[in-house]
Amino acid sequence: MEGIETATNSSAGSSSPSSSSPAPSPPTPSQNNPPVVISPCAACKILRRRCADKCVLAPYFPPTEPTKFTIAHRVFGASNIIKFLQELPESQRADAVSSMVYEASARIRDPVYGCAGAICQLQKQVSELQAQLAKAQAELVNMQCQQTNLVALLCVEMAKSEPQPNSPQSVDNFITSPESSQGNPCFLDENLAALWEPLWT
Repeated sequence: MEGIETATNSSAGSSSPSSSSPAPSPPTPSQNNPPVVISPCAACKILRRRCADKCVLAPYFPPTEPTKFTIAHRVFGASNIIKFLQELPESQRADAVSSMVYEASARIRDPVYGCAGAICQLQKQVSELQAQLAKAQAELVNMQCQQTNLVALLCVEMAKSEPQPNSPQSVDNFITSPESSQGNPCFLDENLAALWEPLWT
């Protein structure tokens, strides 16, 4: 029995290497090296240095826009731009680059005031437009008041020009008033005759 068990154990040990999976191949040298950048960013191209894989300037200064980095580099400098971007989170870096490029271009156009001069000019235009708007609103209110007064005046004139209907009490008041009978008795007799004439006819 012991001879059979040793034979089975030896056969199992000899078959185990053939049934196991092959060992993984050693990594190639190309997998350990960083990817090669074909075209450097505009910043590295202007600075004449190698553009690394994790270049801070590459996402914001593409090689197709070299003027963008040239303007910012002329005013702020490459070291300051890199320092600003490293201190900011990635979600705010794009806005910071746009702000730096705008401020640098404004400083190049106006070396004395920079972007503050553009802001003052825009504020002046806003103030002038607000004054024009207030003046137009005042003129509109004045015209509305003139129109209202004109309509009221026309209503008064139309009311005066319309003929007033004769009231039925005018004849009775004329007959009963003593001044009218004393002032013109002949006219009273004629009126009475005109009133009694239809009764006899």
